[in-house]
Amino acid sequence: MAGEGDPPPDLNNRQGEGSASASFLRAARAGNLEKVLELLRGGTDINTCNANGLNALHLASKEGHSEVVRELLKRGAHVDSATKKGNTALHISSLAGQSLIVTILVENGANVNVQSLNGFTPLYMAAQENHEDVVRFLLSHGANQALSTEDGFTPLAVALQQGHDRVVAVLLENDARGKVRLPALHIAAKKDDIRAATLLLQNEHNADVTSKSGFTPLHIAAHYGNENVAQLLIDKGANVNYQARHNIRDLLTPLHCASRSGHDQVVDLLLEKGAPIIDDVTVDYLTPLHVAAHCGHLLSVAIMKIFAVPQFCKNGGTNGGKPVLHMRSFIKNLLGFFPFLNPGKLLKLHKLLRVAKLLLDRNADPNARALNGFTPLHIACKKNRIKVVELLLKYHASIEATTESGLSPLHVASFMGAINIVIYLLQQGANPDVATVRGETPLHLAARANQTDVVRVLIRNGAKVDAQARELQTPLHIASRLGNTDIVVLLLQAGANPNAATRDQYTPLHIAAKEGQEEVAAILLDHNAEKNVLTKKGFTPLHLASKYGNVEVAKLLLERGTPVDIEGKNQVTPLHVAAHYNNDKVAMLLLEHGASAKAAAKNGYTPLHIAAKKNQMEIAGTLLQYHADPNAKSRAGFTPLHLAAQEGHREMSALLIENGSDVGAKANNGLTAMHLCAQEDRVPVAEELVKHNADVNSQTNAGYTPLHVACHFGQLNMVRFLVEHGANVGETTHASYTPLHQAAQQGHNHCVRYLLEHGASPNAQTTNGQTPLSIAQRLGYVSVVETLKTVTETTVITETTTVADDRYKPQNPEAMNETMFSESEDEGAAAEHEAATAHVKDFSDTLTQGLADSTGVHMIHTGEQVLYTLRVLPIIYAQPMHTAVNDTSVLDRSFTANDNVPIGHNVAQPSFLISFLVDARGGAMRGCRHSGVRIIIPPRKASQPVRVTCRYLRKDKLAHPPPLSEGEELASRILEMAPAGAKFLGPVILEVPHFASLRDREREIVILRSDDGQHWKEHQLEATEDAVQEVLNESFDAEELAQLDDLHTPRITRILTNDFPMYF
Repeated sequence: MAGEGDPPPDLNNRQGEGSASASFLRAARAGNLEKVLELLRGGTDINTCNANGLNALHLASKEGHSEVVRELLKRGAHVDSATKKGNTALHISSLAGQSLIVTILVENGANVNVQSLNGFTPLYMAAQENHEDVVRFLLSHGANQALSTEDGFTPLAVALQQGHDRVVAVLLENDARGKVRLPALHIAAKKDDIRAATLLLQNEHNADVTSKSGFTPLHIAAHYGNENVAQLLIDKGANVNYQARHNIRDLLTPLHCASRSGHDQVVDLLLEKGAPIIDDVTVDYLTPLHVAAHCGHLLSVAIMKIFAVPQFCKNGGTNGGKPVLHMRSFIKNLLGFFPFLNPGKLLKLHKLLRVAKLLLDRNADPNARALNGFTPLHIACKKNRIKVVELLLKYHASIEATTESGLSPLHVASFMGAINIVIYLLQQGANPDVATVRGETPLHLAARANQTDVVRVLIRNGAKVDAQARELQTPLHIASRLGNTDIVVLLLQAGANPNAATRDQYTPLHIAAKEGQEEVAAILLDHNAEKNVLTKKGFTPLHLASKYGNVEVAKLLLERGTPVDIEGKNQVTPLHVAAHYNNDKVAMLLLEHGASAKAAAKNGYTPLHIAAKKNQMEIAGTLLQYHADPNAKSRAGFTPLHLAAQEGHREMSALLIENGSDVGAKANNGLTAMHLCAQEDRVPVAEELVKHNADVNSQTNAGYTPLHVACHFGQLNMVRFLVEHGANVGETTHASYTPLHQAAQQGHNHCVRYLLEHGASPNAQTTNGQTPLSIAQRLGYVSVVETLKTVTETTVITETTTVADDRYKPQNPEAMNETMFSESEDEGAAAEHEAATAHVKDFSDTLTQGLADSTGVHMIHTGEQVLYTLRVLPIIYAQPMHTAVNDTSVLDRSFTANDNVPIGHNVAQPSFLISFLVDARGGAMRGCRHSGVRIIIPPRKASQPVRVTCRYLRKDKLAHPPPLSEGEELASRILEMAPAGAKFLGPVILEVPHFASLRDREREIVILRSDDGQHWKEHQLEATEDAVQEVLNESFDAEELAQLDDLHTPRITRILTNDFPMYF
């Protein structure tokens, strides 16, 4: 009988051998392209087929005639047309091993997972016939090897049946169900596939072949508890003590993997085959006993204990110099440890007795320490394994052993709420007041974890209720922060001091007010907590409730007698704080209780000043309704309108003007709201001011008009606005500087051109004889010089001067040196965060810090490569230059200094690390609060004058923080750069201190950047030593460079960049 691939029989009784259709099919099968084309031109149907359903495409594909196949497809042949048995051209070419035809068909849209009537796929056919290249191609193009025939056979099954080992290997390595691609033998080990593993090992496969992550097939079999494959691998020479060597997973053995997963039979097998118990330690000194204790696999612990302890040896003697197990002792002690074991379980373990030949020359150490100090007892406490705890203590595990952070087993059990273990440890003599390196007792940790029953047990056993940690935090502080009223009551009933203060003078009531814990606050007040005490930075509980918008706590404090206008540091009232943080409900509550809307802080700021600057419209309206003064002046003479104008708040400015604010009010240095609009390019607010008759030619004490200021800062929009509204382009300061002089001095060529077009005189001279051209020439502004030299007629004649006197001294308009609240958290936040996260890794879902970060025992990824790179985002800690201010109050600079501060000096903005103006001369600035923070901009790298600022942000302040993978950590806060998107003419340097431990280059520092605040990517410009040195040489002369003693410190990371992102 003819098969599907045989020559076509007669198509029908009415046609003979010479029929066009039969000729067409024969031509396709023979690869006669000319004949095929001739017949097609004669009208033959391209999809005609024989009695079996075979068409020209099927026949040409089977024989490998690529040109015919291409022409047929080009002329519209159906690529997935099927025979009567459901086979497509791809089935037939795959069966025939025609790899080129397979490629052509797939490229033309053939379905790689199409199934015939019996369920055969092209992949199945290629695997059946051992066509390895076709198998690889189909897998790479989405072939699903899980599809089976109607009899349940998969491609892998048929390849195994036929003994096609290379195809088997390819199929295993491309198992789509796995998370990662693994060597074939690893997949077989994972699946416990004896047939596949046997076939692979028979064909010269190395039993100890490793995956990319360093694991052998025996590691995988042990992890998944596949005893049969494990036995086969060992029989084929697999090393039972093979130590995986990849990054942090160094020295992990199959015994660790089996112990971790609790596969007792594999543990038994490995021990029987000679796997050592004591020498099997990871790079962090974790033994299999650590791992088994962690997972609570009592049987594994028992087996290893009994195998390792000499007292179970017969008569303490030896056989050939090695101890031998005694059956009776083994069973007796096993039942002693685990009375719940049934005879069936014991029978399962009887094989241990048959392998008494396994000789032990070492004892398992119950006090073996991981690199971070965790002992098996710590791990058993963490996992609440009371039986393991009893077992370990019976074999003299140290009850006072501490980790590297000072955690004792009692700390761990207290935090995890393992009440039975806590009681047992205390009964065994554990110290209830043992302290960690941070000074925290088990009571601190129990309070932090909300373990009320543990707190009760610890107190009953004599734990000190007022024990102080390193920052002088007591358990009551912690419970107050978390709002656990039961624990708060327990502690107070046991005599805890409700007024205990931390190092920053935070009492429990301060913390409850900050966190909005109303019930806790009420309980504390009932126990005589002080209401009016100040923190180190000058906050009362009412200030904190106002800051964080905790209305109910604020109401409670007011009802309990707290003065509504109680002053904190710098005479700040709660209403000031509520206004600053836009907590309108708290502000209304305070006003309803009689708070003064006119109260002034030490620097003269009223709540309305703050609301105006922060654009808090609702609060500002409420304050005005409660008779706030719209013309109140600060110590430096600034009104709320000044602040609103500077920030560009048009609606706020209109509200203030409507309520009587003076549009022409001058500060002590003569600045008006219009001057500040000019400085910051606030045209909409300027329009509002002009609409209410503001003077566009008003002068400061030094004679500067708004037009001078706009030209100085290069604000062309404001320059146009002022000139169009009558500003005098020829007005001079007391030093005879015109707006054109200011624009030329600052290098703002666009302003220079505009002023010249509107009548500004290029020949005007200052009191010392300088024209705009001469100033631009001395400062090296080439474009400004080119603009002015063609219109300037005056020749400047200067007298001979010394080199010291020859340096030009820029003239700068007055500045507004007002300070506001910092956006940073108050002083208690850092200590609280540090305390709360001190042991986060110790108590995480991973085994311990050691197991999670150093062994990979917690999850074998079966070959997945995990990079434990320390991703350090360079974050800078420093306050701005020229100020030493508090972060969390309305701040007062002494205000005895002259307001006429040169604009080149830093504006005091406490939330900024660095803020300075840079021009073509370049510049370098260092943050003052923490040394090491520096921005270096070489000369001629700034295309125009620009104010460079940076400040730090906490990760939780961002809507889209940088993504961190497992094992990656931030080493500092995030750095916000401004102006975002600024581009320089060459590389500039950011020097950033870090506190990362690189562990002798085991870790690396990676710089991340975000240009839009949402997406993060790695910063690409590498700060090579040569590139950094080039920038430094441009920025400093040799003598200055020699005096820099921090150029080579390992604690500094340098970022080389040609532009500023939004965040580093």
